[in-house]
Amino acid sequence: MDNNSDKIERIRELVGILDRAARVYEQEDREIMSNFEYDALYDELVKLEKETGFVLANSPTQRAGYEVLSELPKERHESPMLSLDKTKEVGALADFLGEHEGMLSWKMDGLTIVLTYRDGELVKAVTRGNGEIGEVITNNAKVFKNIPLRIAYRGEMVLRGEAVIRYSDFEEINARIEKDEDRYKNPRNLCSGTVRQLNNEITAQRSVYCFPFTLISMDGQPGFATRVEQMEYLRELGFTPVEYKVVTSDNIADTVKWFAAKIETNDFPSDGLVLCYNDIAYGNSLGRTAKFPRDAIAFKWKDETRTTTLREIEWSPSRTGLLNPVAIFEPVELEGTTVKRASVHNVSILEELALGPGDQIDVYKANMIIPQIAENHTRSGNTVSEEAYDAAFRGDASAKRVRSCNVFVTNTCPVCGGATEVRMLNEAKALYCTNPDCTAKKVRAYEHFVQRDAMNIEGLSEATLEKLIGLGLVHEPADLFKLSAHRDVLTQTEGFGERSFDNLLAACEKASTVAMPKFLYSLGIPGIGLANAKLICREMEYDWERIVSATAEEISSISRLGDVLAGNFTEYMADGENRRKIANLLEVVTFEAPEQVQTTAITGKTFVITGSVEHFPNRDAVKEYIEARGGKVAGSVSAKTDYLINNDTTSNSTKNKKAKELGIPIISEEDFLKLSE
Repeated sequence: MDNNSDKIERIRELVGILDRAARVYEQEDREIMSNFEYDALYDELVKLEKETGFVLANSPTQRAGYEVLSELPKERHESPMLSLDKTKEVGALADFLGEHEGMLSWKMDGLTIVLTYRDGELVKAVTRGNGEIGEVITNNAKVFKNIPLRIAYRGEMVLRGEAVIRYSDFEEINARIEKDEDRYKNPRNLCSGTVRQLNNEITAQRSVYCFPFTLISMDGQPGFATRVEQMEYLRELGFTPVEYKVVTSDNIADTVKWFAAKIETNDFPSDGLVLCYNDIAYGNSLGRTAKFPRDAIAFKWKDETRTTTLREIEWSPSRTGLLNPVAIFEPVELEGTTVKRASVHNVSILEELALGPGDQIDVYKANMIIPQIAENHTRSGNTVSEEAYDAAFRGDASAKRVRSCNVFVTNTCPVCGGATEVRMLNEAKALYCTNPDCTAKKVRAYEHFVQRDAMNIEGLSEATLEKLIGLGLVHEPADLFKLSAHRDVLTQTEGFGERSFDNLLAACEKASTVAMPKFLYSLGIPGIGLANAKLICREMEYDWERIVSATAEEISSISRLGDVLAGNFTEYMADGENRRKIANLLEVVTFEAPEQVQTTAITGKTFVITGSVEHFPNRDAVKEYIEARGGKVAGSVSAKTDYLINNDTTSNSTKNKKAKELGIPIISEEDFLKLSE
């Protein structure tokens, strides 16, 4: 492997392989490669990093403790970062180029970052801010997924890039958030908050990528003649420059089409393209206006719009009671697909557009992907008088805290018919169903309650739950264990028969004896997954009264739990209605006998297990043995580890090396069994 670029590419490949192996091992307790294979790849990575001087921020050789800051310092940029002039016309791009060659690249939709390297080390990262003053986020940049911490160049280098979060990561992060109203609206908002975190552990968990788009300065180096030379030099150093194409006025139109065709499958958010002169000296000679540099221009997609007729607003319910407005209109063709609905997001936007039935609206696909309403030509919707509003909401003082004048804002939930309420949410009006017994909210909550990792009631599908709730047979979770009283009703219901009913009763009976952690998880407390439920139960010695009465300080002190989860937990347990439902459940549910914890010398100790085992069937069996005696098992060696179990105590494996560095005892199975007696 002679070529430095090949070595850097191999480093990227090794980091990806080792990162996946570590995550599978630590999070799923399984292996996708042997320790021998892992160590061989790790050693190869160390060797290549030394040879190239290139080290990625997420390399396993660089993993260290995270840092929490009290604030983000402000810093003035050496020269103002101006915005670019914009156009939506391809012809304007050709005119801009004239006889000159250009570089056309993605205009990524994230947060612009200025990176400074000195003597091969990343020493500073600053956000664009207001263009003159940005925030120093070096702590966070050091955990971005794809930027190097160290490079081969030893002078001072300053470059600009765009920090972004992929659509796939954005969707995965949002899927883990319980409440609809707490979810992020788009990847850019998520990236902006992530890059500016005070705790860079949170940044690391959210997979931020940074793509350089210009090299600002380099000490002691001859200047590059072209932008393309800059980008390729950055690539040689191990950066991932923004994707680009060299263009002229003759091929600019076809190249724009090439970029447009990639939007549907592009995992990184973008809101257009950037065109700059390839000849750096020529671009610099043009200077700048008071607002814009003259060497570059932004191209925004000229959205294809169609005029259509608005039929209605459909209110889509969520588990939390938030009702999301969705516009339904006469179907139109946009960007090659048929579109007939678009999210309106909230009540404030309904009012801004003054949407009413039969209105003539212009619709388009934002960034050629997401259907949106651009304009309402007839604006008939904001016609509700204060008197009509009072009458519609029956003088309910709580509902009148926030008013809406739009005709589509309903006073009844489309699912349950209960009263709705307009509330302020993140400085915008939003509509909520106030009925705690709303079917939509209940079905989603019950789906969580009956799932395999919770109460594990087999055969209780969403359709069955809807029937049980719709028939008025289930008002709270405890009612699922009292269905025997409704045999006559259910066996006469379509889709049910004697056999189906008996199967359901048997499943409920089987589920009525449950492990305490699964019961705790089934309650749906935000952030309390099964793993955290196990930690809480174990810490509280399976004493249910201790659990429900635990203080926030007691919960936050448990390993891996923090103040936010502790707040969620204690808030849930302090709610009188929640406590009543739990009490009713405990009249029909029995806890399984808890794990018997034997107090030994390993109680309270943290172990890491590596290598093959001889006295146990597998490493999972060792883990169960330790946990049954009050110990803990971690996936990687850290300062919190008390012992590393490895039958090859003298090996030079990665975990052995780390344990030796930290002064952690490395013990064999024989030593471990003697310790646990």
